[in-house]
Amino acid sequence: MSEYKERLAIKSWAEDDRPREKFSSKGRSALSDAELIAILIGSGNRQESAVDLSKRILNSVEGNLNQLARLTLQDLMAFKGIGEAKAISIATALEIGKRRNLSDALERKSIKSSGAAYSILQPLIGDIAHEEFWVLYLNNHNKLIRPVCISKGGITGTVVDLRQIFNIALREQATSIILGHNHPSGNTKPSQADLNLTRKIGESGKILDISVLDHIIVTEKAYYSFRDEGDI
Repeated sequence: MSEYKERLAIKSWAEDDRPREKFSSKGRSALSDAELIAILIGSGNRQESAVDLSKRILNSVEGNLNQLARLTLQDLMAFKGIGEAKAISIATALEIGKRRNLSDALERKSIKSSGAAYSILQPLIGDIAHEEFWVLYLNNHNKLIRPVCISKGGITGTVVDLRQIFNIALREQATSIILGHNHPSGNTKPSQADLNLTRKIGESGKILDISVLDHIIVTEKAYYSFRDEGDI
């Protein structure tokens, strides 16, 4: 058994196959996702190296890092060799990546397309398992003032308070807004309730001279734009 464990230990591998040494000598792009996760967790279990354990974790989500980000700490800790500290390390790294994507999107000077709006909303709500409704508040140059979560709900819906939406708009001196919510199911098609709500918010905005530029339905890899599809 000791020989078997030694064979599995990363320290016994050729130097070029060790994730940390590989990172140092060849750069981050040379590492697979499993090798990067192996660096985070540091060690595996009695039967698996850190890389093998990382591969098994990734296989459970079909290699999809967005799906991996959806796993709770308890989900990660169900894998033998992953305790709370390692689970937190994995979740933290994924959250940093998510925030980096959001920071890149927020650096854009203005939002001039549905794709630009999606690039801001996707890191916020694209990979969560419940519905959230967000509003992007914009100035008169279509530059983002800030994104705000208006409500959180269950798997199939959330309640939206129109007064809250426009109270924030007036406080922030926004001249236009973009609505956004996610569909955890992955289906981008708007429901009749989505269409009715969009029209209701749009009508309210006209009274206050605050334009509703678009409503984006967000999923992990795709989106639906009410503006692009002629629903606004």
